Amino acid sequence: MTRFRGATAVVGVGATEYYKRGTSPLSSAQLVLRAILGACEDAGADPRSIDGFVSYAGDSSEGLVLGAALGVREVRWSTQVLGGGGGAVAAAVNCAAAAVYSGQANCVAVYRGLSEGTDGRGAYNKGHMGHLYTAHGMLAPAQVCALRTQRMLEVDRVPASALEAVALAGYHHAQNNPAAVAYGRPLDHDGYQASRLISEPLRLFDCSRENDGATAILVVAADRTGDYRGRPAYILSGVQGAAAGWSESVENERDYTSAGFHPALVQRLWTDAQIGPADVDVSQVYENFTGPAVAAMIDHGLCPGGPAAGDYLTVDNLTVEKGSLPINTAGGNIAEGFVHGIGLVAEAVRQIRGGSPNPVQDADISLLIGGPMAPLVSSTVFGSASTI
Repeated sequence: MTRFRGATAVVGVGATEYYKRGTSPLSSAQLVLRAILGACEDAGADPRSIDGFVSYAGDSSEGLVLGAALGVREVRWSTQVLGGGGGAVAAAVNCAAAAVYSGQANCVAVYRGLSEGTDGRGAYNKGHMGHLYTAHGMLAPAQVCALRTQRMLEVDRVPASALEAVALAGYHHAQNNPAAVAYGRPLDHDGYQASRLISEPLRLFDCSRENDGATAILVVAADRTGDYRGRPAYILSGVQGAAAGWSESVENERDYTSAGFHPALVQRLWTDAQIGPADVDVSQVYENFTGPAVAAMIDHGLCPGGPAAGDYLTVDNLTVEKGSLPINTAGGNIAEGFVHGIGLVAEAVRQIRGGSPNPVQDADISLLIGGPMAPLVSSTVFGSASTI
């Protein structure tokens, strides 16, 4: 798989503003089209040259419809990653890279859009709460993730301070991001602790937001990046899937307190990228809730597990100014805005390409971790030109 390393790259990023859920004046498709046009403008690309479309998790905007609206010359690749909800966000990037690498398409738009007016309330959660859950009064993802987080705190002895650090880091970074929903609304220890419990041990500020909006990126072959404007973010590796004993979501997972990134999957990520976790300069960690985000960092070897996780996962260490592993540098799902995690893709790319509200100096390796504790999980490593 090493030939795949650096064979494709992201050359454009576009995003709409984040609307409070249910308030967007635009449909999901209109939001997605605006995001794709923004990515084309960023890249200096003709929208008609796009020939592939990839989304995930029940996106209501079909590639063929988007292609017709954009006036593309030919749609050669149109697909959607099934399963896993936000766990498929990095898988969508990987799918686009695979299409380009294999010659099935030349320029693929990866996107996700949500508008409550189009998709209904809680569209990101449709189909995920099966009969086992609902029969026992479990109706929301927070309840599922709370059970696993509580076990992580009690049995694995990961300190609760690690959850708080993830939330505060996102809010800290959001204060430099005017596009963030939490911009101008800082959060400190006292504010976090005073927030109400949603599903123990998860508090209000442990939970991601719900927003209308859309984001898109453009993926092309590495040898064509000179046709586009700006610095490319090369795709060094990508993994997705689930090990036996994990993907059913019926509360019998073997590694119940993990985020679902099993050791073989994580090792493939590092081996194919030809790096290790210590080489990561910045990471965007999908935090549907802070507990799964902590578990995902442990799974990837970015920090130790157990009580030692609290020594590493501190606000200072997770923020740009002082940290050895800054995370969620635009604010993340918790503080920037939540459109099923696609904003994390944009920020992972911007750390390499430029345009981040909190750029990590001389960042060469940018890691994207898709939705943890989902049936399907995924990750992608982006690199600068110096890594190729």
